[in-house]
Amino acid sequence: MAIVTCQDLRLSFGVHPLLDQASMSLEAGERVGLIGRNGSGKSSLLRILAGLERADSGELRRQQGLRLVYVAQEPQLGGFDTVFDAVAEGIAEARALREQFEQHAPGADLDALQTRIELLQGWNWEQRVQEVLQRLGLDGAARVQALSGGQQKRVALAQALVASPDVLLLDEPTNHLDLEAIVWLEELLKGFRGSVLVISHDRAFIDAVVTRIVELDRGVLRSYPGNYAAFEQRKARELADEALAQARADKLLAQEEEWIRRGVEARRTRSVGRVQRLQELRRQRVARREVLGSVRLELDRGDAGGRVVAELQGVSKSFGERQIVRDLSAIVLRGDKVGILGPNGAGKTTLLKLLLGELAPDRGRVRQGTRLQVAYFDQMRAALDPEATLADTISPGSDWIEIGGARKHVSAYLGDFLFPPSRARSPVKSLSGGERNRLLLARLFARPANVVVLDEPTNDLDMDTIELLEQLLQEFSGTVFLVSHDRRFLDNVVTSTLAWEGPGSWREYEGGVEDWLLQRQRATQAQAAAQAASRAPQPAPSAPVAAPAPAAAARRKLSYKEQRELEQLPARIEQIEQEQRALTERLADPTLYRDAPQEVAAMRARFDALDGELESAMQRWQELDDAAG
Repeated sequence: MAIVTCQDLRLSFGVHPLLDQASMSLEAGERVGLIGRNGSGKSSLLRILAGLERADSGELRRQQGLRLVYVAQEPQLGGFDTVFDAVAEGIAEARALREQFEQHAPGADLDALQTRIELLQGWNWEQRVQEVLQRLGLDGAARVQALSGGQQKRVALAQALVASPDVLLLDEPTNHLDLEAIVWLEELLKGFRGSVLVISHDRAFIDAVVTRIVELDRGVLRSYPGNYAAFEQRKARELADEALAQARADKLLAQEEEWIRRGVEARRTRSVGRVQRLQELRRQRVARREVLGSVRLELDRGDAGGRVVAELQGVSKSFGERQIVRDLSAIVLRGDKVGILGPNGAGKTTLLKLLLGELAPDRGRVRQGTRLQVAYFDQMRAALDPEATLADTISPGSDWIEIGGARKHVSAYLGDFLFPPSRARSPVKSLSGGERNRLLLARLFARPANVVVLDEPTNDLDMDTIELLEQLLQEFSGTVFLVSHDRRFLDNVVTSTLAWEGPGSWREYEGGVEDWLLQRQRATQAQAAAQAASRAPQPAPSAPVAAPAPAAAARRKLSYKEQRELEQLPARIEQIEQEQRALTERLADPTLYRDAPQEVAAMRARFDALDGELESAMQRWQELDDAAG
């Protein structure tokens, strides 16, 4: 049964309407994911459903007595002193009615007041607030102004839940939440008894929570049963069918335009009908809204740099009594893609600064690689000047930029990131959150770099752009440091993970988030089994047991031969890399395939063999280096 229905909604702010005869319904108990490109009108639709905005035309129907709560993308909690006060605002009506009843307000209908208070469960509102605070792990006495972005998001959710709504409208609820909080929110929403309509670009979150996808595409709402994975398959087929139909229509239009240019015998009925059909084809072509273009991402790798990007040996860092990193040893090599996982406030940014040499450790040693060119994506967008124009942000003082040795006009480059030429001189402050992230990516990729640092790059980006960014990073031959709470994005990009495991404790794992979770689960199970075995009663030994021999030291003195091998390995690795570069240049030469095609197979086989030799040499170097200490 539909509890919220909108029909033929229309909303316009520019050339194309954001909503163009858009219609949808929300059933009782279902969880719907609302997706679409940045700027397509998703947030506006959510505010219309919440009653905070009005459409230009159309009809909105809601079930009588429906309790509907909207949680904005950026919660506004400035008017509250404590967390308890902010959460209690969610049942402001119940509080006011109970206060009115207790004061026996003159002229008040006490029976009607009592009925309304009971309906809103207002007699025990303090207990309800405390229960929600405990459920969400919030301190009611904490000051709102001292909270982080993720904590403020929890407070806004608590404010919504305490109202016991029938419908929750959530706009990007996972922004500013860490991984643990996102998993917590998933479980909360799956157990919520009412209906949920959520805007999110976190594909893993959408897959875990929703039962139906609604896409806002070129002003029209389309419904797809199932989760995001099912939507992707069906949408791909629809876009292919749409492209084929449009190609046929364009071909027919071109044929009719050619016919009309040759002249028409207007008196013939058949010709008049054909002219009318041509006019209809022209009208349909003008009215057609094309699929929005995709961002074109290209990263100039710059100089290859050294083999070692960063090496940490016994590194520790504290701020006062708060320890951020304790006795961490790790090595990052060229081409590694490292994910950094941890809750908000764990010290991920501090760890990044240690790796990049921007911060000195209290103890231990940090060795930086040579010829590093670092490009930094900051989640707070501190690199953007709100008063500067888009063109000056990309290329200050010039209309041209150089990407990979090719010269390109700044307006054309901005067009690759879906900014039309008319906006090149617009100020940064006029952009939405998603557009600012796109501009920051454009600025990042306009500079040559062999080390890319991305701090929460997926916030406010639409799914298409996120997938293109994934592909770019997968193909990038340089080094990537990635801080993100988007599990799908991390799993598709990183090759290893530095995970926070308690105050100051960081541990390296192979693979992405799923690999980390699996390895951590196995370690926890092994630890539990060991503890259970230690608690079990041990049988008395029949004879004294000899003490075990002490374990061999992890580090040892290398033999003369091993020492010589260790000294020669860097030169050997460099030699292999030089031969690979020469082969790459030769295989990229089109004249090879014309003049000596018989040599191509041998060259490719040699290149693959060199790959194996390089991997073996680097592994042997690591073994000897670790043994030597």
